[in-house]
Amino acid sequence: MKPLFTFLMLCLIYCPASFADFDLPGKGELIYPTGMVKPFEFGFGWDKAHSKIRIGNKEYDLNELPESYSVTIAMSKDEKNVWVQEFAQGYFEQFNWQIGAHVISLRKQSFDYAVKGDYVLTVDGTDYFFVSRAANLSIKFTQDGIESVTAEGVTKDMGNK
Repeated sequence: MKPLFTFLMLCLIYCPASFADFDLPGKGELIYPTGMVKPFEFGFGWDKAHSKIRIGNKEYDLNELPESYSVTIAMSKDEKNVWVQEFAQGYFEQFNWQIGAHVISLRKQSFDYAVKGDYVLTVDGTDYFFVSRAANLSIKFTQDGIESVTAEGVTKDMGNK
């Protein structure tokens, strides 16, 4: 009986499922005012066995997976472009980003009334509008990947109230 118990314990210890890991590349594209489209990659990975997290193309030693990561979308003063530090070194106009099962996009749209920057931020099918010149995407992690992506600094009422 003891050899069977030892074998089962070794299976649990070395079984890949016993380590909660994920690797989400985060494929996206930036759209510039000229119409030029530039692909980018910004994703996350967690290697529990080695206590390492990957954020974008950088790896960090951590004892445990952080609860969340925040991505800031900063709108230019003239409200015509945005900047996301993790995506590009300068301003662009729009983006599409898929991270795991989550789809996030920022697009320009014409409205009959004033909407900050004429921007619509869509997170997993729900549209949001800027209430100021900055918004945050809060990416909440679980041991197996991303639990949720929520938008902060935005509203669902077209930002005109």
